[in-house]
Amino acid sequence: MKLTGTAREAAAEFFGTFVLIIFGAGVVAQTVLSGGANGSYLAINLAWGLGVTLGVYAAGGVSGAHLNPAVTLALAFHRAFPWRKVLPFAAAQTAGAFTAAALVHAIYRDAFLHFDGGIRQVTGAKATAGIFSTYPQDYLSLTGGLIDQVAGTAILVALIFAIIDPRNVAPPGWLGPILFGGLVVAIGMCFGMNAGYAINPARDLGPRMYTFLAGWGGDVFRAGNGWWWVPIVGPLVGGPLGGWVYDVLIGRHHPPVAVEKEAA
Repeated sequence: MKLTGTAREAAAEFFGTFVLIIFGAGVVAQTVLSGGANGSYLAINLAWGLGVTLGVYAAGGVSGAHLNPAVTLALAFHRAFPWRKVLPFAAAQTAGAFTAAALVHAIYRDAFLHFDGGIRQVTGAKATAGIFSTYPQDYLSLTGGLIDQVAGTAILVALIFAIIDPRNVAPPGWLGPILFGGLVVAIGMCFGMNAGYAINPARDLGPRMYTFLAGWGGDVFRAGNGWWWVPIVGPLVGGPLGGWVYDVLIGRHHPPVAVEKEAA
C-alpha cells in the first residue's frame, strides 16, 4: 500500500529520525560500553552530526526532514507549515527515535550484559541510561538546564532558517544536509557539557520511553530532580524563539523582491 499525504510525510519523518538516533545513540553506546576504548567526545559529536546529515538526506525529499518537533513547531510559527501536521510529525519523530533506541539496545545486548551484569542503572559508575537520553551534570539546576536547552535550540533553529533562506546566501540543495550536520557538531562541541545538548524533544523522549520500558524503570524520569521535561519544554520554547530572532534580525530586512528585480 502506497502512503499519501501526511501519512507519507510522517513515515519519512519516522525514518529520518530513526537514522539520526541509530548513529547518535550507537556512538554513545560504543563509547560508554567500551569504557572509552572505542570512542571519544569528538567521535560522539561527529557521529551525531553525520546522523543528522544522513537523516536529512534520507527524508528531505518527502517531508523536508525536520527530524525534530522544535523545528516543526518553529516552521509552523514562522514559515506557514500547516498546524494540522505538527502533531503527526512530532509523533512520527518520537516513534522513530524510540525504535532506533530499541535497535541500538538489541545490537549491543551482549555488551550491556558484559558492562553492567544485567542491572540497568540510570546513575552511578555503571549507568547506561545516558546512552539513550540526556541527563544533567550534578552541578546543573533545572533553571540552568532550561536556559541551556532554550538557547541551544534557538541557535539551532536560527541557523537552520539562515541555511534554508533562499534570499540569504543559500547553499545548493545537496549541501544543506552537510551544513545541518556541521551545525549540530558545532553546538555539541561548544555547548554539550551541561547536559548533552538534546535540543530535540523526540531525540530525548522517544529513547527515554524505551529505557523506561526496557529495564531502567522509573528512575529515567526521576533522575536529575525530574530532569526529563527540560529537554522537551526547552526546545519547544527555543525553536520558535530562534526562528523569531532570525526573522527580526535578518529575514525581515531583505530588499523587496521588486527592487531586486529592478536592480538586476
